[in-house]
Amino acid sequence: MGKVIFEFDSTEEQDDIKSALDGYKWKLAMYDLDQEFRSTTKYGTSHIKHDGSQACEVEDAVAEKYRNMIREILSGYGLILD
Repeated sequence: MGKVIFEFDSTEEQDDIKSALDGYKWKLAMYDLDQEFRSTTKYGTSHIKHDGSQACEVEDAVAEKYRNMIREILSGYGLILD
């Protein structure tokens, strides 16, 4: 198994260290957000009302729009969500 070593020169770079180590958490958070939008578009479940009721046409359209936007932004950074 290979090793990855992160080197930072000072305590001022603590935010960089945290960002480097939290990359996987960011991916999981984006995946969870994508899945929330997916459940609206695929199953028609409303997440705005928080009661599991049927999503309206506008909610479905907005969920689809933002799901695509997330994927386009990630793709621009060379990142893959799935």
